[in-house]
Amino acid sequence: MDRNKIFVIYGSDGLEEARRVLEASGAGALFKPGMKVGLKPNLVVAKPASSGATTSPRVVAGTVEFLKDCGVTDITIMEGSWAGDSTVRAWQTCGYRDLSQKYGVRLQDLKSDRTRSVVAAGLKLEICVSPLEVDRLINLPVLKGHCQTVMTCALKNLKGCLPDSEKRRFHSIGLHRPIAALNTVIRPDLILVDSLCGDLTFEEGGNPIEMNRLILGADPVRIDAFGASLLGIDPSKIEHLILAEQLGVGSSKILSDTVVELARGTNQPLAKPAALPRAARHLAQFVDAREACSICYAGLIHALYRLDEQGALRGVHEKIHVGQGFRGVQGRGIGTGECAAGFEACVRGCPPGAEDILKKVEEFFRSCNR
Repeated sequence: MDRNKIFVIYGSDGLEEARRVLEASGAGALFKPGMKVGLKPNLVVAKPASSGATTSPRVVAGTVEFLKDCGVTDITIMEGSWAGDSTVRAWQTCGYRDLSQKYGVRLQDLKSDRTRSVVAAGLKLEICVSPLEVDRLINLPVLKGHCQTVMTCALKNLKGCLPDSEKRRFHSIGLHRPIAALNTVIRPDLILVDSLCGDLTFEEGGNPIEMNRLILGADPVRIDAFGASLLGIDPSKIEHLILAEQLGVGSSKILSDTVVELARGTNQPLAKPAALPRAARHLAQFVDAREACSICYAGLIHALYRLDEQGALRGVHEKIHVGQGFRGVQGRGIGTGECAAGFEACVRGCPPGAEDILKKVEEFFRSCNR
């Protein structure tokens, strides 16, 4: 598998998409029978994946099936929920007990794991031993917003590999530097990002937005930079990402041939507006959606959230057009996605990223107010 590539697959099932993207990427070359493999999801709190907070068990199940096809049978799902919650409760609430029984894989609560003191990037860290003792480690984060670090994805997800006392200390010394340092010690071989349903604003869930995609790669810095762009965030504004790049963990460069898209055109229809979370309903007043795919709509909502944070939506009366219902429509205003390409301004792409939407929409709104 090419470490410089990022593979993206669209869909909402999770299990089938995980299998397909792993197979298409050539990841099977990393695994051999007899290997000991660890899977590190994000189960920060005992909330189901539909909340936008935790890794879908369907994504993990697809990964387990792929590994078993490769002849790997020694598989452990390892995680330590945040200091304010119970990993054991999360196993049950998030569907991992059933997954463990169905596939015969172990569940390991890293809160009770042995620890090891290491020095990384000039910091002394206390980390759990088990993620270091597997032959292969697969990081399975959720792409979502975060109240302290702006976003959380591959780099920050490794914080679950710390004892609770160290998690608290990370906060006391500032999250960004120790997160970057941690990633120089624990180096996953593969990263499969659950971007099916991530929270718009908060790591604990509550404002989930359907994005219906999985993202696969091997470079956590590049994965996080790409994920940031999907959320409408400038990667250079994420301090732990920049520090990790400076420490040699990976590269944030996204070139024209970096992203390989699979299963294009399989996006799911948008949920009914009444089913959208509160934050999304507020932003929906700026959107005219007609037969919009959920992934296009999610990118637009993420971009609008960033603009709202900046106060750029005050006094705005224009609506942004999105969806298949605008195919062939010519008109004034702005559209997002190829289906709305007939408007005087358009963010091209199928789907376009939130960062591109943000720039184009901000420019358009500014021109309207001149």
